[in-house]
Amino acid sequence: MSVEPVTRSFGSVGVAMVTPFTVAGELDLDAAQKLAVHLIEAGCDALVVSGTTGESPTTSDAEKEKLLRAVIEATDGRAVIIAGIGTNDTAHTLELSRQAAKAGANGLLAVTPYYSKPAQAGLVAHFTAVADATGLPVMLYDIPGRSGIPIQAETLLRLAEHPRITAVKDAKDDLYAGAWLLEQTDLEIYSGSDQLNLPWLSVGASGMISVVGHVAAGSYRRMVAAVDAGDLVTARRINSEVLPAVRGVMTRAQGAVMAKAALELMGVLPTRTVRLPQTAATNEEVALLRSDLEEAQLL
Repeated sequence: MSVEPVTRSFGSVGVAMVTPFTVAGELDLDAAQKLAVHLIEAGCDALVVSGTTGESPTTSDAEKEKLLRAVIEATDGRAVIIAGIGTNDTAHTLELSRQAAKAGANGLLAVTPYYSKPAQAGLVAHFTAVADATGLPVMLYDIPGRSGIPIQAETLLRLAEHPRITAVKDAKDDLYAGAWLLEQTDLEIYSGSDQLNLPWLSVGASGMISVVGHVAAGSYRRMVAAVDAGDLVTARRINSEVLPAVRGVMTRAQGAVMAKAALELMGVLPTRTVRLPQTAATNEEVALLRSDLEEAQLL
């Protein structure tokens, strides 16, 4: 077996960007543009717009289009802009895919259809339809903890044959299966679990689509560089330094909730407002988060 160089069609340090809202719960496009620029300047080279961390189930199709266009305008080609288009309705997903392509997205993120738990044959048909809908590259999002079903290894091997299905955001957390997928296909893997960013990089993942990257993009950029240089001592040190932030953002409450709270603490967002059924971080949760970020020397 030979080890091929890592390719990065979707960048290396990606963030599943939160969607800013006003105190009244309205879409805040000015804040979204400022956040996108902030994330790029902090070290991101890819942004997912309207992923599930962006509370996509609670935004309308029109809001998704406005948000995507605003982010594309603000970033001006400085990062790969990936549109989250996944739903559990194939026809709706195809509509969102075409809308994103028309708006100027660089790629699509398609989450496994949730709740309905289709058969693996249904997943093949669904993702193939997405890949056929536009000329954009597609990243599959495998997150069985939320969708209810995994994308099985055999299914991924079939989907890898499609020329526009080029990557997988993995939140299945099976490093062994991922290593084999990298060996057997040309698919790129992106870590979808911040707890495993370094382990994924060590087996050949191209990068990460992060939530903690809202506050730690620079750290993750240095960690990727260290792994690329073969300096695992430095990579492990950086990973250790970031762990309190991972705890704060990913375990104190839901990731989108705590990412917004962290951005408010850092003065990047004016409010931590989320839309129901999510509820904003409590003052007690924010106090713990502040301690976590201070421990990670990020605040």
